[in-house]
Amino acid sequence: MLFYDSPNPAPNPRRVRIFAAEKGIELPSREVSIPQREQKAPDYLAKNPRGQTPILELDDGTVIAESVAIMRYLEALHPEPPLFGSTPLEIAQIEMWCRRVEMILMPPVAAVWVHTHAFTAALPGRNTEWGEANRPRVAEALEFFDSSLAQTEYLAGASFTAADILLLTTVDFAKFIGLETSDGLENLSAWHRRVSARESAKA
Repeated sequence: MLFYDSPNPAPNPRRVRIFAAEKGIELPSREVSIPQREQKAPDYLAKNPRGQTPILELDDGTVIAESVAIMRYLEALHPEPPLFGSTPLEIAQIEMWCRRVEMILMPPVAAVWVHTHAFTAALPGRNTEWGEANRPRVAEALEFFDSSLAQTEYLAGASFTAADILLLTTVDFAKFIGLETSDGLENLSAWHRRVSARESAKA
């Protein structure tokens, strides 16, 4: 298999790198440069018509796109340690928190990124007013996760899971684009220190 990767600050490829590191999986990889628009090249679009990274190309040519789908494939191949849960309740809770990261925090972060950041200035359809309007939504989302971490060490409970990977990469990307991610949020800040200290977070 071959993992089509993009380096930091791209958050979605980093999800897979952290996941693989937690599993001890060595993924052969090829770098796709987002600044050079390599993800929009015809040969890449033939593999992923969405023109986004990451993708995982299997030995038979099958392509799996979307970071969580790749993570689930790797989990099925390498079930230990279980990062998507083992019991029905664990699986449901981890899925719930993954969905919450993707539905509550990621959309406003993405809106600020696409519509206000200098790196994306050349993209068509920019709406600076809409991007700025999403800054309070990012703050509200971070407050939600801060309160959610008041009683648990990790997002879905006592163990580090895929949900923590999604939240970590999103919070770090938000910080990269200039959003405040820790001011007054003690639970979130303590959690961030814990998960960032893991060896996999360097992936």
